[in-house]
Amino acid sequence: MKIKAVLLLVVALAFAASPLMVPGFGGYEPSQFPALEQDPPILPAGYAFALWGVIYLWLIVMAGFGLIRRDLDAEWDATRLPLIISIGIGSVWLPVALVSPLWATVLIWAMLAAALAGLIRTPQRDLWLLRAPVGLYAGWLTAASCVSLGTLLIGFAIPPFGPVGWSVAMLALALAITVVLLRARPSLMYGAAVVWALIAVTVRDGATLVGMLAVGAAVLVAALTLLRLRSLRSSRPRPAGRSAPR
Repeated sequence: MKIKAVLLLVVALAFAASPLMVPGFGGYEPSQFPALEQDPPILPAGYAFALWGVIYLWLIVMAGFGLIRRDLDAEWDATRLPLIISIGIGSVWLPVALVSPLWATVLIWAMLAAALAGLIRTPQRDLWLLRAPVGLYAGWLTAASCVSLGTLLIGFAIPPFGPVGWSVAMLALALAITVVLLRARPSLMYGAAVVWALIAVTVRDGATLVGMLAVGAAVLVAALTLLRLRSLRSSRPRPAGRSAPR
């Protein structure tokens, strides 16, 4: 347990430092694709990527607290291996993205799968020190993975859709993943990260088909997140000796 706790902190620090290896990275370049003349509709507005700063810091706080106060805690330890895998891959993602969008897409989906596995294993306690940062990270990865895949499909002109069709398909895929995850493990920060990304798509695209579908999906995710959290609270057993609230 102690070794995994230390390793998680190490990869979290490496992850936060990774932008220093690729300063000024602003996403895939159209020149990396044979058929991408402009940014695809699925991309969120640039401001949305500022969320990475919060994610980096919160993951470091989580890993540091886990090492100092929960190093031998079995519930915390259950989350560490998938998070080490996800964040470890993330620490090398930016250099890969500069060279190969294809491999970057493969890696970001591996990051997402491991992050979701870690989130599902989070316990009900220490919510703001474990589930919240992992949820924020996994929620943003849900959006980022679909954006990466959509850009790849559009950039290589993969049939049967064009830029708008693939963007709509990626919105549907992100929404499907979000619904499944929220049913398995309700997380306020997971839902918030997905909503943040969807709103940023609408801000960038405006009153287009993709923009309107994105804002509709954002409303749906926000509502589902709140409903699942409310359902979770109501299903918890009440302390003995207390009557139900009137």
